[in-house]
Amino acid sequence: MKFENVQFLQSVFSLKSLPEPLYSEVAFAGRSNVGKSSLINRLVNRRSLVKTSSKPGKTQSLNFFIVDEKLYLVDLPGYGFAKVPKSVRSSWQQLINGYLENRETLACVVVIVDLRHEPKDYDRDLVEWLRYNDIEFLLVYTKADKLTGNKQQQKAAALDAGFTVTPDQRIIFSAKTGKGSEQVKSALASYVKR
Repeated sequence: MKFENVQFLQSVFSLKSLPEPLYSEVAFAGRSNVGKSSLINRLVNRRSLVKTSSKPGKTQSLNFFIVDEKLYLVDLPGYGFAKVPKSVRSSWQQLINGYLENRETLACVVVIVDLRHEPKDYDRDLVEWLRYNDIEFLLVYTKADKLTGNKQQQKAAALDAGFTVTPDQRIIFSAKTGKGSEQVKSALASYVKR
Protein backbone atom coordinates (compact mmCIF):
# COMPACT_ATOMS: atom_id res chain seq x y z
CA MET A 1 0.00 0.00 0.00
CA LYS A 2 1.50 3.29 -1.10
CA PHE A 3 -0.76 5.87 0.59
CA GLU A 4 -0.58 7.95 -2.61
CA ASN A 5 -4.02 8.00 -4.22
CA VAL A 6 -6.07 9.53 -1.39
CA GLN A 7 -9.42 11.28 -1.58
CA PHE A 8 -11.96 12.59 0.90
CA LEU A 9 -15.02 10.35 0.76
CA GLN A 10 -17.60 11.71 3.23
CA SER A 11 -18.39 13.09 6.67
CA VAL A 12 -20.63 10.86 8.76
CA PHE A 13 -22.86 12.33 11.47
CA SER A 14 -24.98 9.23 12.06
CA LEU A 15 -24.34 5.47 11.99
CA LYS A 16 -27.03 5.14 9.30
CA SER A 17 -24.82 7.19 6.95
CA LEU A 18 -21.68 5.03 7.17
CA PRO A 19 -20.24 4.18 3.74
CA GLU A 20 -20.50 0.65 2.37
CA PRO A 21 -17.91 -1.53 4.19
CA LEU A 22 -15.94 -2.25 1.00
CA TYR A 23 -12.45 -1.94 2.45
CA SER A 24 -10.54 -2.39 5.69
CA GLU A 25 -10.63 0.68 7.92
CA VAL A 26 -8.12 2.37 10.20
CA ALA A 27 -9.55 4.90 12.66
CA PHE A 28 -7.53 7.72 14.25
CA ALA A 29 -8.42 8.70 17.82
CA GLY A 30 -6.91 11.15 20.26
CA ARG A 31 -7.45 14.17 22.42
CA SER A 32 -8.35 17.45 20.78
CA ASN A 33 -5.29 19.11 19.23
CA VAL A 34 -2.99 16.11 19.71
CA GLY A 35 -2.00 16.11 16.03
CA LYS A 36 -4.46 13.65 14.43
CA SER A 37 -4.93 15.68 11.27
CA SER A 38 -1.21 16.40 10.96
CA LEU A 39 -0.44 12.67 11.34
CA ILE A 40 -2.91 11.69 8.61
CA ASN A 41 -1.66 14.45 6.30
CA ARG A 42 1.93 13.29 6.79
CA LEU A 43 1.05 9.64 6.09
CA VAL A 44 -0.61 10.52 2.79
CA ASN A 45 2.02 13.13 1.91
CA ARG A 46 -0.47 15.99 1.61
CA ARG A 47 -0.41 19.33 3.38
CA SER A 48 -4.10 19.92 3.92
CA LEU A 49 -6.14 16.87 2.96
CA VAL A 50 -7.33 16.79 6.56
CA LYS A 51 -8.02 20.25 7.93
CA THR A 52 -5.92 21.18 10.94
CA SER A 53 -7.04 23.74 13.49
CA SER A 54 -5.68 25.36 16.62
CA LYS A 55 -9.26 25.41 17.91
CA PRO A 56 -10.17 22.19 19.78
CA GLY A 57 -13.28 20.37 18.60
CA LYS A 58 -12.94 21.19 14.89
CA THR A 59 -13.67 17.62 13.77
CA GLN A 60 -17.31 16.92 14.61
CA SER A 61 -18.02 13.87 12.48
CA LEU A 62 -16.39 10.65 11.34
CA ASN A 63 -14.44 11.77 8.27
CA PHE A 64 -13.74 9.00 5.76
CA PHE A 65 -10.86 9.10 3.28
CA ILE A 66 -10.25 6.40 0.68
CA VAL A 67 -6.63 5.30 0.09
CA ASP A 68 -5.43 3.52 -3.07
CA GLU A 69 -8.93 2.05 -3.56
CA LYS A 70 -7.99 -0.41 -0.78
CA LEU A 71 -8.44 1.25 2.59
CA TYR A 72 -10.55 3.78 4.48
CA LEU A 73 -8.84 6.14 6.91
CA VAL A 74 -11.32 7.46 9.46
CA ASP A 75 -10.64 10.69 11.37
CA LEU A 76 -12.64 10.60 14.62
CA PRO A 77 -13.65 13.69 16.62
CA GLY A 78 -11.08 14.60 19.27
CA TYR A 79 -11.95 13.91 22.87
CA GLY A 80 -11.05 15.85 25.98
CA PHE A 81 -11.30 19.59 26.37
CA ALA A 82 -13.24 20.57 23.22
CA LYS A 83 -15.42 23.54 24.14
CA VAL A 84 -18.71 22.19 22.87
CA PRO A 85 -22.00 21.63 24.69
CA LYS A 86 -22.35 18.39 26.65
CA SER A 87 -25.20 17.28 24.37
CA VAL A 88 -22.89 17.54 21.33
CA ARG A 89 -20.12 15.64 23.14
CA SER A 90 -22.64 12.97 24.12
CA SER A 91 -23.82 12.52 20.51
CA TRP A 92 -20.17 12.28 19.36
CA GLN A 93 -19.57 9.59 21.99
CA GLN A 94 -22.55 7.55 20.83
CA LEU A 95 -21.43 7.87 17.22
CA ILE A 96 -17.83 6.91 17.98
CA ASN A 97 -18.72 4.01 20.30
CA GLY A 98 -21.31 2.67 17.87
CA TYR A 99 -18.80 2.82 15.04
CA LEU A 100 -15.91 1.24 16.97
CA GLU A 101 -18.02 -1.54 18.52
CA ASN A 102 -19.90 -2.60 15.39
CA ARG A 103 -17.81 -1.89 12.30
CA GLU A 104 -16.71 -5.30 11.03
CA THR A 105 -14.16 -3.85 8.60
CA LEU A 106 -12.31 -1.92 11.33
CA ALA A 107 -8.73 -3.26 11.28
CA CYS A 108 -7.10 -0.99 13.84
CA VAL A 109 -7.50 2.17 15.92
CA VAL A 110 -4.49 4.46 15.96
CA VAL A 111 -4.46 6.05 19.42
CA ILE A 112 -2.56 9.33 19.23
CA VAL A 113 -0.90 10.71 22.36
CA ASP A 114 1.27 13.81 22.82
CA LEU A 115 4.75 12.52 23.74
CA ARG A 116 5.42 15.56 25.94
CA HIS A 117 2.72 14.80 28.50
CA GLU A 118 1.85 12.11 31.03
CA PRO A 119 -0.92 9.70 29.96
CA LYS A 120 -4.29 11.38 30.51
CA ASP A 121 -7.28 9.53 31.94
CA TYR A 122 -9.12 9.87 28.62
CA ASP A 123 -6.23 8.17 26.80
CA ARG A 124 -5.93 5.36 29.35
CA ASP A 125 -9.70 4.86 29.34
CA LEU A 126 -9.72 4.56 25.55
CA VAL A 127 -6.87 2.03 25.51
CA GLU A 128 -8.51 -0.03 28.26
CA TRP A 129 -11.87 0.13 26.44
CA LEU A 130 -10.25 -1.06 23.19
CA ARG A 131 -8.52 -3.92 25.05
CA TYR A 132 -11.77 -4.88 26.78
CA ASN A 133 -13.62 -4.90 23.44
CA ASP A 134 -10.79 -6.83 21.76
CA ILE A 135 -10.20 -4.09 19.18
CA GLU A 136 -6.69 -3.88 17.70
CA PHE A 137 -4.89 -0.59 18.39
CA LEU A 138 -1.57 1.09 17.74
CA LEU A 139 -0.21 3.81 20.02
CA VAL A 140 1.50 6.72 18.24
CA TYR A 141 3.32 9.29 20.38
CA THR A 142 3.30 12.58 18.45
CA LYS A 143 5.20 15.87 18.54
CA ALA A 144 8.58 14.17 18.94
CA ASP A 145 10.29 17.14 17.24
CA LYS A 146 9.54 19.24 20.32
CA LEU A 147 11.91 17.10 22.44
CA THR A 148 15.57 16.02 22.27
CA GLY A 149 16.37 12.36 21.58
CA ASN A 150 17.02 11.57 25.27
CA LYS A 151 13.81 13.30 26.37
CA GLN A 152 11.85 11.43 23.70
CA GLN A 153 13.02 8.11 25.14
CA GLN A 154 12.32 9.15 28.75
CA LYS A 155 8.83 10.41 27.96
CA ALA A 156 8.08 7.35 25.79
CA ALA A 157 9.13 5.03 28.63
CA ALA A 158 6.77 6.85 31.03
CA LEU A 159 3.90 6.57 28.54
CA ASP A 160 4.68 2.88 27.91
CA ALA A 161 4.41 2.25 31.66
CA GLY A 162 1.15 4.23 31.85
CA PHE A 163 -0.42 2.20 29.04
CA THR A 164 1.30 -1.08 30.01
CA VAL A 165 2.81 -1.55 26.56
CA THR A 166 6.29 -2.42 25.33
CA PRO A 167 8.30 -0.26 22.90
CA ASP A 168 7.38 -2.53 19.96
CA GLN A 169 3.69 -1.74 20.58
CA ARG A 170 4.03 1.99 19.89
CA ILE A 171 5.72 4.42 17.53
CA ILE A 172 7.38 7.78 18.24
CA PHE A 173 6.26 10.21 15.54
CA SER A 174 6.77 13.74 14.26
CA ALA A 175 4.55 15.23 11.55
CA LYS A 176 7.12 18.00 11.13
CA THR A 177 10.19 15.82 10.46
CA GLY A 178 8.47 12.63 9.30
CA LYS A 179 10.06 10.56 12.08
CA GLY A 180 8.11 7.32 12.45
CA SER A 181 5.86 7.80 9.41
CA GLU A 182 7.24 4.79 7.50
CA GLN A 183 6.86 2.67 10.67
CA VAL A 184 3.23 3.77 11.00
CA LYS A 185 2.50 2.93 7.33
CA SER A 186 4.14 -0.47 7.70
CA ALA A 187 2.23 -1.23 10.92
CA LEU A 188 -1.08 -0.20 9.36
CA ALA A 189 -0.44 -2.34 6.30
CA SER A 190 0.15 -5.35 8.56
CA TYR A 191 -3.12 -4.74 10.47
CA VAL A 192 -5.01 -4.47 7.19
CA LYS A 193 -3.54 -7.76 5.92
CA ARG A 194 -4.85 -9.58 9.00
